[in-house]
Parts: sequence; structure tokens; C-alpha cells
Amino acid sequence: MALRSFCSADGSDPLWDWNVTWYTSSPDFTKCFQNTVLTWVPCIYLFSCFPIYFLYLSRHDRGYIQMTHLNKTKTALGFFLWVICWTDLFYSFWERSQGVLLAPVLLVSPTLLGITMLLATFLIQLERRKGVQSSGILLTFWLVALLCALAILRSKIISALKKDAQVDVFRDSTFYLYFTLVLVQLVLSCFSDCSPLFSETVHDPNPCPESSASFLSRITFWWITGMMVQGYRQPLESSDLWSLNKEDTSEEVVPVLVNNWKKECAKTRKQPVRIVYASPKDPTKPKGSSQLDVNEEVEALIVKSPHKDRDPSLFKVLYKTFGPYFLMSFLYKAIHDLMMFAGPKILELIISFVNDREAPDWQGYLYTALLFVSACLQTLALHQYFHICFVSGMRIKTAVVGAVYRKALVITNSARKSSTVGEIVNLMSVDAQRFMDLATYINMIWSAPLQVILALYFLWLSLGPSVLAGVAVMIFMVPFNAVMAMKTKTYQVAHMKNKDNRIKLMNEILNGIKVLKLYAWELAFQDKVMNIRQEELKVLKKSAYLAAIGTFTWVCTPFLVALTTFAVFVTVDERNILDAKKAFVSLALFNILRFPLNILPMVISSIVQASVSLKRLRIFLSHEELEPDSIERWSIKDGEGMNSITVKNATFTWARGEPPTLNGITFSIPEGALVAVVGQVGCGKSSLLSALLAEMDKVEGHVTLKGSVAYVPQQAWIQNDSLRENILFGHPLQENYYKAVMEACALLPDLEILPSGDRTEIGEK
Repeated sequence: MALRSFCSADGSDPLWDWNVTWYTSSPDFTKCFQNTVLTWVPCIYLFSCFPIYFLYLSRHDRGYIQMTHLNKTKTALGFFLWVICWTDLFYSFWERSQGVLLAPVLLVSPTLLGITMLLATFLIQLERRKGVQSSGILLTFWLVALLCALAILRSKIISALKKDAQVDVFRDSTFYLYFTLVLVQLVLSCFSDCSPLFSETVHDPNPCPESSASFLSRITFWWITGMMVQGYRQPLESSDLWSLNKEDTSEEVVPVLVNNWKKECAKTRKQPVRIVYASPKDPTKPKGSSQLDVNEEVEALIVKSPHKDRDPSLFKVLYKTFGPYFLMSFLYKAIHDLMMFAGPKILELIISFVNDREAPDWQGYLYTALLFVSACLQTLALHQYFHICFVSGMRIKTAVVGAVYRKALVITNSARKSSTVGEIVNLMSVDAQRFMDLATYINMIWSAPLQVILALYFLWLSLGPSVLAGVAVMIFMVPFNAVMAMKTKTYQVAHMKNKDNRIKLMNEILNGIKVLKLYAWELAFQDKVMNIRQEELKVLKKSAYLAAIGTFTWVCTPFLVALTTFAVFVTVDERNILDAKKAFVSLALFNILRFPLNILPMVISSIVQASVSLKRLRIFLSHEELEPDSIERWSIKDGEGMNSITVKNATFTWARGEPPTLNGITFSIPEGALVAVVGQVGCGKSSLLSALLAEMDKVEGHVTLKGSVAYVPQQAWIQNDSLRENILFGHPLQENYYKAVMEACALLPDLEILPSGDRTEIGEK
């Protein structure tokens, strides 16, 4: 009753009336529902999102966007919407002053709606100052506001067409203007604003359009249409590809993972043993004195750290680095899974509608529209989920490859003995790829059980306890699947071990191919490689047979579950009739059940493989590193007047615990000097250079370097590319600077000899 008096002056307008809304050939909402629910829903949505979105914008400042015509128009429309809402409010106050009885909702709703429009206008300007080119929050708000206003608009048009209808001209006019402005705001929100000032995309000749695409373009992937059309018209070339987004580049991804790994290693580093000294109390000593007499008897108490040593967790590091972005895929996956079960329920309603000849036609159209909308939302959520998973997998692979590559450059020589070149190559090519593959389906760990539970719940509602027969079939498959996973992990470890040995042997063969050909040892080493390959193939065959058995059983599982459930349902009770409604809805649910049951074996196998790779990567990244602080480095400005190289009584060794290779080295090289290190073979010339590069362990002594260091080894590292690209090394061409470098290196006479100048291809190939 209180709600009726809130919605109407005489208390005759209810919030909901089934006879008006559902059991009629011309459905409509009550005035109370229109003035409260349909008006408040967009307001509640925006106020609910504002605190979290405001916190997000305050922590993610992408730059400053200048005022554009688009932004000015949206701001002006937001102000006009606020004016319209408060005009309604002041009109209500005026009517009340004239003695007209008004419902309180006519005062509350315009006030709330006006405050919401002010908040939306504030967000438009806040997003501009924070560099947001397109807002998903505001686009959704305008869409919800338009849909709610569309229902009210239909009701007003129907009321206006009635002959005896009482029309409120002023409020109807303001509402029509409100509806038009909201529609324009929705259209304008579909477009993105210009790039922020000082943005890197401004200077990029071919930026990726995803970063500047509107929210609507991102959720529909319309931003990639240009490349699709270009690829349809002509073959794509490397110059047609867009630049990577900044957040996807290795220079952004790798340092974050490396820093988090260092923090994790610091947490798990062994705690030093503390020694606490205690002595008998002497009453003659002053209180608080800590001095010990030489004749006192001292006790030493060894206190160990309360924390047990543990290995650093690479999984925690990966989750900390990529977890926040990856968590967005949880939301999209949950939306997709829930919308998936809307289909069978709507199908049930459609079948009931077909069987009910007295049902109005508009209900059938409504069910069909709901089925279409749910399928669209399901598709949008699924593709956003896959997009986030693929991007996350790409970032994880990039970060892992970069971390392994950096680690390979700084590990100690003793650690290098336990990590072969073949193992390092496998870590970057095979193990990193497994993380990328797993990222796509890792959410199935919780999604698959959720889909199975929901499907069984709805099947229980439709078929009753007969579903337990299907559950028994699935439970029977669990132990079988566990045994398969354990055997798969064993074969995976053996496969990676054989692969490491094969790549190690192939690397040694390729490095010594001249000696092999000189002594005609090709067939002997070919047999060695083939023997390892045969062992590897045996393990692969076993894994393939195991995977085939597992896939076959899980493909058959949904069919067996459906067959068992239907058979038990029909035979357990004669009154159980398998009509069209039960059959079609149950088949739709069984069809949903098919995917999680089929995907589980692959997910479990991928998790097992990733766990093996995770352990291998953890062991490698935990190796000891060379100490960069063993050599003191000075800049040219700070080290003015110093020698370029100063070594005092330094002793170096290639591996800790082994006899030193260089003992008591002392020398200094002044700035600008040209020095040649001369000596017999094996006397330590290369070791001396490696020591200056901090590639050897310094046992004692002092080493100082001034300025930067350039090292030209005996084996040149040249890319199989043009001479220009080898000089640029991935950097953009700056013509004047490039010519200055060529002149400084005296390469101009050489370029005249080469047939294609600096375009000549060089390298081993």
C-alpha cells in the first residue's frame, strides 16, 4: 500500500499487474513500474559502477585528450539532459504550489535522474582527462537508459492514440526530448575520441587500431576489418602488419616477470643463522651495560630462522604478473556459461507456447527475440574470452622466453654445465609454448565442473532421479582418467629428457660439422641421433595410444550418459513419458554436457605437460647468476682523471670451488690507449677478457671500468639479413646519423665494392 501511495496520489496504481503486462494481447507496464523501475535501473547501474571505475581511472592515467567536437557535443548533451530532468522537477514543484495532488515519485525520479546525468557528464570529462578514448561503462549506461526509455515511449504512444486518454503535454514533450538526446548520446558513444597527447601511437607509422578503437568496435572486433579487406584484395606483406600494442611488447612484459621472479627468489632465499651471545649477570655492572669482561664466561646460542627453506614458486610469479588481466576472462567465461543454459530454458518456453493455443502471439515473438539476444551475448562473451586468453598466453610465452634468454646470459659457468644448449632451446621453444596453449583452456578447470553441475541440475528438474544413472557413468570415468593423467606425466618427462639429449647432440654435430666431414664420421653420428630419436618415438607412440584411448572414452561418455539416463527414466516408472518437451530440452542439455566432458581430457593433459614445464623452468631460473657488482663501473663524467681499466691483485675462477684460472692480476690501462694482450695458447688471454666482462667469478681483488664496454669476439654474431639491417639492428632509420656511423667505421669504401651496397645480404646462409 505504501508503494501505491508513493506512485500515485490516490494509491490506485500498483507496481506490477499480470493482467496488464502478461495475460493480454497488448502488453504494457504500469505507470508505477515505468516511473520507478524503468527510470531507476540506469541510475542504479551507473552509481554501482562509479566507485570501482573512478578508482580504476585514478590508477590508470593514459594521458590528456584535448577537447574535440565529439567530446564537446557529448558534454553539452549531458548538460541538456540534466536541464530536462530538473525542468520536470521544477514543473512538479510548480504544480504542487498550485494545489495539484502529486505522487512523490514525480519528485524523486526526476531528482535521481538529474543527478545521474550530472554524474555521466562528469565521467565524460574525467575520461577525457585520463586519456580514455571510448568508454564501455557509459556506452552500456546509455544503452540501458535507451531500452528503458523505449518501453516508456511505447506506452506513451499507445496512451496518446486512445481517444479518451488524458495526456500530460509538458511531461510527454520533455520525455520525447529526453529520449532523443539519450539516443544521440548512445550513437556518439559508439565512436572513439582522438589519441591522448604525447601518446606513442601518434609517432607510430602503422599503429594497431585496437588501442584507439571504440568499445563497440572492440567487442565486435570491427577494428580488424580493414586488414581483412586488404588481405582479400591482395596478399599481405610484412609492411602491412600493424605494430604491437605497447603492453604486448617484450620490453614491457619481460621486465615485470623478471622483477617479480627476483622478489620471489629473495623471499625464499635461505635465512642466515643468528648467533646470540649471553653472559652471566653481574650485579656490580651498571644496568643496561653490554660490555663483556675478558674473564667472563660467554655462552653462544644459535638461533635458526623459524621459516623453512622452500623453492621459489614460478606459478605464483606468473599469476602475480598476468593474473589481473587474465581474471577478466573469468567474467566473460561465466557470462558465456550462464547464457548457454538460457537456450534450453527458452526452448522449453517456446515448446510450451506452441502447445498452448490460447497464448497471445507476441509471447512467441518475445521468446524468439530472447533466444536471438542470448545467442548474440553468448557469442560476444565467448570471443572476448578467447581474445583475452590468447593475448595472455602470448604475453606469458614472450615473458618466459625473455626470462630464459636473459638467464642464459648471466648464469654461472658451474650452472651452465648442468644446463645444456638443447635444454635451453627446449625451454624457449617447447615449454614456453605449452603455457600459451594452456592459457586458452585453463578456465575449463572450473568452467567444466560448473557446466556439468548446472546441466545435471536442470536435467534433474526435467527427468528426476534418473539423472543419477548418467552421473554414475561419469563417476566411473574419473579413476580411469586419473590413471591416464599419471601415465601421461611419466611419458612427458621421458619425452622431454630424450628431446634435450637429441638437441644437445645435434648442436654438437653442427658446431663440429667440419671435423665430422674430415674424418667421415657422418654415419656414426647419424646412428647416435637416430638411436635417441627412436627412444623418443617409442615414448611418443605410448603417449599417442594413451591419448587415443582417453579421447575415445570421453567422446563416448556423453552418448552413454544420455542413453543411460533416458533408458532408466522410461523403465523405472510406467508413468514417465518422454514427450517432445522433455526430449528436446534434455537433448539440448546433453549437448551442452558434451563439450566439457570432451575438453576435460585435453585440459588435464595440458595441465600435466605444463606442470612438467613449470618445474623445468623453475629449476633453470633458480640457477646461480654471475655477480654484476664484482666489477666497479664509473661513468665517463664521474670517472674523470681515472684510468679506463684498473685491476688490483684480482683472482678469477671459471667455477666456484675450482682452482683459480687467473691469480693476482694487477694492471691499469689509461684512457685512449691501444693495448694488445699477447701470450701462448691457453695462457689466459680470453679468460682475462671474460673476467673484465664479469663472466668469471671474482675470488678477491678490485676491478674498475670507466665508460661503456664494446666486445668483439672471435666469432662474429651476424644476422642473416642485409648489411643495413645488421647496422640498424631493429631501430628505425635516421639517415644523417646512419651516414655518420658509416663514415666513422670507414665502411663507405666497402659499400662501393659490394654489388648492392648496404642492401647486400650477409650472414652464414
